[in-house]
Amino acid sequence: MSERDSTEIEFDFFEEPATTEGAGPERAPRRPRRSRRPPGPPSGLTPLLRLIGLISLAILVVVLLVFWVSSCRGEAKKDTYADYMGDVDRIARESEQIGGQLNSALTRADIRQAELARTLDGLANRQAQLVDSADELDRPGPLRAAHREMVDALQFRVSGLQGIRNAFSSRTTNATQAGDLLSAQARRLVASDVVWDDLFKDPARQELSRQGIRGVNVPDSNFVQNPSLANPTTMQSVWQRVRGGASGGTASPGLHGHNLVSVKVAGGATLSQEELNEIVATTDLSFEVAFENSGDSTETGVQVTLTIQKSPEPIVRRQTVDVTEPKQEKTIVFRNIGNVPFVRRTTLAVEIKPVPGETKADNNSAEYPVIFSYPGG
Repeated sequence: MSERDSTEIEFDFFEEPATTEGAGPERAPRRPRRSRRPPGPPSGLTPLLRLIGLISLAILVVVLLVFWVSSCRGEAKKDTYADYMGDVDRIARESEQIGGQLNSALTRADIRQAELARTLDGLANRQAQLVDSADELDRPGPLRAAHREMVDALQFRVSGLQGIRNAFSSRTTNATQAGDLLSAQARRLVASDVVWDDLFKDPARQELSRQGIRGVNVPDSNFVQNPSLANPTTMQSVWQRVRGGASGGTASPGLHGHNLVSVKVAGGATLSQEELNEIVATTDLSFEVAFENSGDSTETGVQVTLTIQKSPEPIVRRQTVDVTEPKQEKTIVFRNIGNVPFVRRTTLAVEIKPVPGETKADNNSAEYPVIFSYPGG
């Protein structure tokens, strides 16, 4: 065997013959199909559009943030002014109450000099405490000037109260001088209301409007309940009444007193003293009493009483009129009458209490025969 034959034999032994059984024809690999995309901008514009979108979003976020911060600051500013005005309102209302109590004290028909002096001392001390409270308030910067005027208005009230108290305690025996002195002090109280309105309330409203703050009210404060009490003649009458009651002094010269003009059911007929008056007792039953100052002097603290006879106790209602001027007619209304006696004859009486120096009192009062019926009866 030759070397060539040997080589061929080895090759045939180790190499397997190719078979064609079960083998199919070879296929070329399939390429995956790509989804069709809508035509878009050229590839060079895409990064630019994305950048523009991001910048727009950033600008929107910044704008919204600015609005949010501005809104928060606006609410905080409004809260600051609202808190301040709330504190001022508390002080304003307490000061008004003191003014009402002063008015009641000066017009009380039975008040005496010593009691009035104690009352005035107490009112002045309370008003001074309000000045201290107002001075300590945390006020917004733009309202510092107006706040100072508000404190000054309250201080005017302290000065006026103290001045009235000193005038009543003075040793003067001249009624005209006393009236002038009291009137000068009362004008301080009137001035306090003007300062409050013109130098605090109006400027504060203007500042709130300038800053665009809405829904915050600037409080009012009216200390003087009856401006006529600042009149020298009125104060002279008050002085004479208070000093006369304390020391047995006499009233001013001239006629003094009042004249009862009429009594009528509110919204109904005038009552008659000669005939039986039939009255329907509705839930809002009330009576109007008209009377006139028939004297020559100003009178203060005029007390009017309405009485309805009833068992076991009569119905009694009282009102006090602060001031009446000579020849002036006043009308007061008595409400909340209460449970009247039904379907039986009784008496309704009205009396105007005599004032100091009044010598003729037979026209101060009157009695009226009445019978009350049920509504719809």
